[in-house]
Amino acid sequence: VQLVESGGGLVQAGASLRLSCAASGSTFSIDAMGWYRQAPGKQRELVAHITNGDSSTLYANSVKGRFTISRDNAKNTMYLQMNNLEPDDTAVYYCNAVAGLTVVWGQGTQVTVSS
Repeated sequence: VQLVESGGGLVQAGASLRLSCAASGSTFSIDAMGWYRQAPGKQRELVAHITNGDSSTLYANSVKGRFTISRDNAKNTMYLQMNNLEPDDTAVYYCNAVAGLTVVWGQGTQVTVSS
């Protein structure tokens, strides 16, 4: 499985962005996918997670009500709709996929929110 993120950028506080994560390869083996982020000087943290079977979702408390994770299986693409962005959302955002015992990461996309 290979993952490629896109959609990051520089926006002002209160704006919206949609990140995309396109999967290729053995996508049939993916059990779950997620978005993580890493701000300068901080550890990588989970933002949102979605399972393949029942599409159940999980969100970090800091993004609940503002971010929405979704996936389009026909396009092998996962999305993160980010609304009402805050400066604290500034980070490199990574998508990941879990396929059995294998975890795959994308290269990351920068999101910068100015105040």
